[in-house]
Formats: sequence, C-alpha cells, structure tokens
Amino acid sequence: MLNAKFFEEMSAKLNEAVANSPAKDFEKNARALLAQGFSKLDLVTREEYDVLAHRVDKLEARLLELEAKK
Repeated sequence: MLNAKFFEEMSAKLNEAVANSPAKDFEKNARALLAQGFSKLDLVTREEYDVLAHRVDKLEARLLELEAKK
C-alpha cells in the first residue's frame, strides 16, 4: 500500500511543477490583462451596487406610498 509520505511528496512535486510551468505565467498575464481591461470600464463594486439597490427599493416603496395618498 502507498503511505501518506508518498502522497505528500507527489503533491509537493506537482505543486512545484505547476509553479514553474508556463501555465502559471499565462494565468498571471491573463489576470493582469483582465484587470487592465476592467479598470477602463465604468464598473461598480458589489458593495456599491447593493447599497444603490437598497436605496432604489426604499425610493420605490416611498413612491408607492405617496401615490396611494392621492
């Protein structure tokens, strides 16, 4: 049977191989390219969106309340 040490050694070797492979460079470059592209867009964070969505919900409720008073 294979022992835990064998799996630990194999895992370490695989992690080292991936860290030194072109795939790691590709991932890093792709992330940088995407970050650069996103920075040029007019985007909001999820937190900003949630705050604005909450404000819109409150304003809609207030509008319905005012319209009901007419």
